[in-house]
This record gives sequence, structure tokens and C-alpha cells, in this order.
Amino acid sequence: MSGRPDSDLPPDTQTVEDLREHLAEADDKDLRDDGLLDEQARRARWAAAGTGVVLALAGTAAALLRASGTAPALVPVAYACGAAVCALAAVLGARGRTRRALWAAVAGVMIMALGDQFD
Repeated sequence: MSGRPDSDLPPDTQTVEDLREHLAEADDKDLRDDGLLDEQARRARWAAAGTGVVLALAGTAAALLRASGTAPALVPVAYACGAAVCALAAVLGARGRTRRALWAAVAGVMIMALGDQFD
């Protein structure tokens, strides 16, 4: 096996017009990809904000229901704190901080679950 392995490759046969056409198609594709990324980011913001709002409302309702019952005082406080963290997740999601909003929503639900363990 003496010799270079790429010595048998044919020369490049593209013309300048072919290269310009290829670049124009690539630019159009990049523009479409940018629009797609914007739409995905918008959906992620709406999903994060909506999830935070729903979880905050659920936590608030649970805190009110537990406060009116015979549960220890720590239970409704935990639900209220979890609801506050989920409300923070909604605000973060609306501002485009979707990764932090996800973590805040998870933390809020965990706080509410911890409060449920005290019951």
C-alpha cells in the first residue's frame, strides 16, 4: 500500500454558478430555521408560564383547603410556599428563562409534596 489514498479522487467539477445557487439555498434554509427556532422558543415560554400558573393555582387551592381542615399548620404553609415558587416559575417562563422556570416548578411541586408528608 504505497501511495496516498486520496490520489484517485476526481477533481472538483462545480462551477461558480453552482456554488452561488447552493449558497442561496443555504441562506433560505437558515432563514427558515431561525423562524422555526423563534416559534419553538415562544412555545417553550408559553408552556413554562402556563405550567407555573396552573401549579401555583393548584397549590393555593390546596393550601386553602388544608387551612380550613384539621391538618397541622405546617401543611398549608408548605403548600403556600410551593405555590409561591411555582408562581415564580410562571414569571421566569414568561420572561424566557424556561430552564430556570422548569427547575422552579419542580422545586415548587417538591415543596408541596413535602408538605403533604407532614399530614
